[in-house]
Amino acid sequence: MYGFEALTFNIHGGYLEAIVRGHRSGLLTAADYNNLCQCETLDDIKMHLSATEYGPYLQNEPSPLHTTTIVEKCTLKLVEDYKHMLCQATEPLASFLEYITIATLAVAQNMRELYRLVLVDTPLAPYFSECITSEDLDDMNIEIMRNTLYKAYLEDFYKFCQKLGGATAEIMSDLLSFEADRRAVNITINSIGTELTRDDRKKLYSSFGLLYPYGHEELAVCEDIDQVRGVMEKYPPYQSIFAKLSYGESQMLDKAFYEEEVKRLCLAFEQQFHYGVFFAYMRLREQEIRNLMWISECVAQNQKSRVHDSVVFIF
Repeated sequence: MYGFEALTFNIHGGYLEAIVRGHRSGLLTAADYNNLCQCETLDDIKMHLSATEYGPYLQNEPSPLHTTTIVEKCTLKLVEDYKHMLCQATEPLASFLEYITIATLAVAQNMRELYRLVLVDTPLAPYFSECITSEDLDDMNIEIMRNTLYKAYLEDFYKFCQKLGGATAEIMSDLLSFEADRRAVNITINSIGTELTRDDRKKLYSSFGLLYPYGHEELAVCEDIDQVRGVMEKYPPYQSIFAKLSYGESQMLDKAFYEEEVKRLCLAFEQQFHYGVFFAYMRLREQEIRNLMWISECVAQNQKSRVHDSVVFIF
């Protein structure tokens, strides 16, 4: 149910909402992607991006270019947009923006790196101390630890958005529930055939979302991709995702989920006076960078026939 956001939102949030909607208009279009997919070299990609908001970040890069350089410079654009918004934000928007970036911190590849990243003055520190004891550092698999942290983060972010109320709570509830459900499916598929028990698998699922709690009970006992499909097809919003896949196929599932996420993120911009647009912009820009990385890798490795396999069009 909507409150009276329209009366007071613009006092503190109007400027930044206008800024983020302006950033959204700078996202690459389908025409841009079609041109990028026809590029023969990474320098061609750089030349096309020079006419976009990425131009200033790539203009001084010498040839020969590498995929990592393109990704790093495009990510720098996202980081600078975020820092500008965070500097201008007041509470509770400042806290909301900090929640958005917590997920990107959980990228460690080993225990020592995770300890350094998480326990040294980062927003993930409280989740780490609540979920994981010192004994777990030696015994717990890095993927299980990462998913345990991410579960705690998602649940906390969800509660925070519910406290904000109004349109922010409604829109973010949908976006975070989708994220929680996607994680539950990925955890299930990735743990099939591993030593992870059904109870351990269920502990990694978030305690909200469309699948909570009955879908989680069914996913916890799935033993192959077709059983997962059977569970998900009981939920109308996810029927269209699995309808795109052949039976026994899971390779294209990530792309199908990304496409559905992009649709939901774009819908967040159809309403005003809420914080969901900031979350949506960050995620759409992250998807754009994934697209550019895939296109660049295909061009660099002379695999242009696969260039459309993982590109998710945003507009």
